[in-house]
Amino acid sequence: MSVKKMPWLYWALLIVALAAAPALAGGTSVTVQQKDGLGAYLADGDGMTLYYFTKDAPGKSVCTGDCLTKWPPLPAGELTVATGLEAKDFGELATAGGKLVTFRGYPVYRFFKDAKAGDTTGQGVGGVWFVIDPKAFPPKP
Repeated sequence: MSVKKMPWLYWALLIVALAAAPALAGGTSVTVQQKDGLGAYLADGDGMTLYYFTKDAPGKSVCTGDCLTKWPPLPAGELTVATGLEAKDFGELATAGGKLVTFRGYPVYRFFKDAKAGDTTGQGVGGVWFVIDPKAFPPKP
């Protein structure tokens, strides 16, 4: 059958292609999640918790080598932020390992032991890794 006989198919395929384009282009999204006992925290588009490293500084990542294996940074790319977050709070930082996402200047990481969306097993690790509460970040020294 030709597209002329099935115009709905053309439009359906176009809609699917457009909806999938950001994911296929390597886009990144950030949302806010909520957990009892922890409160609000940032997560990627797959619901994986995002963390900050207290040894980092705005515009500087000190996580290298094995640290990056356990705490892979959120890679930079086209970023979509959820309602309630401000795009201006996010940026990019170029490192030897590539570009990564920052939140209010600080590098953003995932934790290798978080197996599924909503896991927060990295919270408090070593007393230096913490979830990112968007309303209270960066924390006061």
